[in-house]
Amino acid sequence: MTPAETPETNGNGDTKGTSVIVNAIAVLRTFSADEPLLGVTEIANRIGLHKSTVSRILATFEQEHLVERDPETRRFRLGLGLIAVAGPLLAELEERRVAYPVLRELTEQTGETSALMVWNGTESICVEQIASHHKIKHTTPLGASYKDAMSSSIQVFLSAEPAERVRTLLRSGAITYPGLDDTSLEAYQIRLKDVTRRGWAINYGESSIDEVGVAAPVYDHRGDIVAAILIPAPRFRVSQDRLQNLGEACAAAAHRVTTRLGGRAPGGTSNRRQN
Repeated sequence: MTPAETPETNGNGDTKGTSVIVNAIAVLRTFSADEPLLGVTEIANRIGLHKSTVSRILATFEQEHLVERDPETRRFRLGLGLIAVAGPLLAELEERRVAYPVLRELTEQTGETSALMVWNGTESICVEQIASHHKIKHTTPLGASYKDAMSSSIQVFLSAEPAERVRTLLRSGAITYPGLDDTSLEAYQIRLKDVTRRGWAINYGESSIDEVGVAAPVYDHRGDIVAAILIPAPRFRVSQDRLQNLGEACAAAAHRVTTRLGGRAPGGTSNRRQN
């Protein structure tokens, strides 16, 4: 018997002769589409482990973003950190499958890179991308994450967060905003309201002087933002007039993905005029 297969003898009452690795896998496998949120006691009862063992496993997973804690119920759900260690599983991400043909059309229409971004609570993560055909273009590796407050996809995701949550993320540095003070924080929250009103966010060389980004939200059937469509482009190719066109194209693409997912924007205002 190898060390990884040695039965646990940690004094916590676990009688299951198994390895730490198998225990960790068992914890992950308790989550399902029907039951995405689970507490420590529920997991422990289902897999026959002591609550302290499950709690330690979950604490490690949370540090690595493999699980995340629901802020209201304090129960756990699978985290987007799994994407970083399981690239092939991206093909099973519904938003990615649904968005892929729309992204291809968007890149063909605009000539710029298009990407699908998802949110893990503190970062915007790229899970799909169609690169521009131009020699000079902006692309990003799949799985790359961003936390700059001026990033257009970050603006989209934060526009759906409560104001107090936004303040906490910025003041703690979880979302970066150099030189943040009360005045700039208030201005940023007004900016997020403009994102909601307009239907898409703008980053005109604010996080990188050479890059422009526009992003628009993708909604699920509950009206919650589950992803963002992003168009990053070199700034020299994007005049203010073209910025408006890119934003409208991005919003229209996000609406198409929302529709394909069976989703809806809050209030039923999901960019009808764009389609």
